[in-house]
Amino acid sequence: MTPHTAYPWEAPASGAAAALATQLVMSVPTLETARLTLRAIQLSDFDTFADILMSQRALYMDGPFDRETAWSEFTQCASGWMLRGAGYFTILLRDTGAVVGFVGMGMEYGDQEHELGYFLTAEAEGKGYATEAAEAVRDYALGHQEVPSLVSYIDPPNTSSAAVAARLGATRDTLSEAAFDTPVQVWRHQLEAYA
Repeated sequence: MTPHTAYPWEAPASGAAAALATQLVMSVPTLETARLTLRAIQLSDFDTFADILMSQRALYMDGPFDRETAWSEFTQCASGWMLRGAGYFTILLRDTGAVVGFVGMGMEYGDQEHELGYFLTAEAEGKGYATEAAEAVRDYALGHQEVPSLVSYIDPPNTSSAAVAARLGATRDTLSEAAFDTPVQVWRHQLEAYA
């Protein structure tokens, strides 16, 4: 993990601002799966987030990024809750509390629909955590949050991410893919109860 750089914007709030930040974080739901806890993104998660986005793991996400761009992505993942009622969660192992990645339902600039996205640390890959976390978020997004549609935008060479989407029962939507200027796979998710 990259050592924390003490930039002022990465430092925790204090006083009344900290109390308000805590209140806002508490308004984001916590989801539980058999092995994982999905909770609101917190400032203390940024080093892990930056490590992923500044590495080759972000190759299929238009990365790797520098720390400044990773910060911009981080704040966008967190702010979705306030702006759209849909954002990202930090993925923690229930037994140890270790942060292993991020998963969420977002709508970034340029997205045509809500996107189910997921990315993990290198150590967490290959254990089924992405599928487990993404399934919980898919069900929450399409069920409780009633988002009108949910897709995963996947870079064609990212076969691991496509395999997660397929395990979730998502299907390729080649008609939607044609609307993009660059190659992208659009995997359409449905809530299993309504499929």
